[in-house]
Amino acid sequence: MPEFAYYAVDPNGRERRGKVSAATDAAARANLETRRFHVVRMERHTLAEASAKDSIAQSFRSRRLSGKQLTLFTRQLATISQVSPLEEALRTIARQSEQPHVRAVVANVADGVVEGRRLADAMAREAKSFSPLYRAMVSAGESSGTLPDLLERLAALLERQAEMRGKVLSALAYPIVLTLVAIGVVAALMIAVVPRVVEQFDDVGQQLPLLTRIIIAISAFLASYWWAMLIVMALAAVAGWRALKDEGIRYAFDRSLLRIPLLGRLIRDLHAARMARTLATMIESRLPAVEGLKLTASTISNRALRRATEGVVDSIRAGGSISGALARAGVFPPLLVYLAASGESAGRLDSMLARAADYLEREFDNFTATALSMLEPAIIVVMGAVVATIVLAILLPILQLQSLIGG
Repeated sequence: MPEFAYYAVDPNGRERRGKVSAATDAAARANLETRRFHVVRMERHTLAEASAKDSIAQSFRSRRLSGKQLTLFTRQLATISQVSPLEEALRTIARQSEQPHVRAVVANVADGVVEGRRLADAMAREAKSFSPLYRAMVSAGESSGTLPDLLERLAALLERQAEMRGKVLSALAYPIVLTLVAIGVVAALMIAVVPRVVEQFDDVGQQLPLLTRIIIAISAFLASYWWAMLIVMALAAVAGWRALKDEGIRYAFDRSLLRIPLLGRLIRDLHAARMARTLATMIESRLPAVEGLKLTASTISNRALRRATEGVVDSIRAGGSISGALARAGVFPPLLVYLAASGESAGRLDSMLARAADYLEREFDNFTATALSMLEPAIIVVMGAVVATIVLAILLPILQLQSLIGG
């Protein structure tokens, strides 16, 4: 039976789009009129057209919303849904988007809502863009009738997470770039400059100083085998990447990261802050704590912390408290455990978890600021020492020759 795509207005004045199966155009219009829809436009879809459009839609759906796009979508939906029906808000966001794949994702969700699905169920059609955690929070808002308020909290959560990701990237970017530049400068000196300079000492007839001979040997090795070193490093990177896909190796690696002084504490506090803020938002949204922790665990990338969080879920299901389960896990910051215990006893677990997240994030900011203030000059000093050593190795034979000539 042919399908007809329609654009209509329902009895409440809302825009409706969808498809209806009927033998003829008149039958399709009659079907919609029985639902008291005022048909504005209708067109017939042949099988080939539908197939082509489905193929295009599928190619768009193979892409997903990025973290930034999801945050913007959530903020827009939280704002527009307060003054417009949900399906109209989704259509508005889709029309305003400049990226084709974003329009396709949002339009697909809007179609699901128009078909009568709940928003969380419609978002499940784009599971790559909307995680189970995201959909669970939206479902909780729909069930409690507080969807606009929940979308506001969810948007704030995503914005805060994006802010923390930005701080991590900015904290890592400068020292990484500085280190790469330092390595590039030293490599250029050793491969291109030093060999040309030491050629001048071939006919000296005197033994060169030990430091100069060491630098010449290193330079000759790098100039001859730099390509082999790059191949070895690439193979090592690929082997490490493949090894980390094994859950046992990944768990051991992540656990060893947590034991590294300073770095381990930084990773632990950063993950704990994200978990605490996410869990606080979910509890505030009236989602059960056990379900919130279970969904939160899937967002943790460190396998040791993820396994510990899953252990907390099992402990709570067995009848324990959240703070007690966090304490028994042994990997979460003591402050988080203490504030969780205080929140449980006072009946304010969500607000105390939010305060714990605020404190841990401030600690991260302070730690990264202090570490960067020490790391940047350390990299510069090390680079200066290496360059000075190379220059000294070149100058020593010259000074030796001058002393021989003077003698």
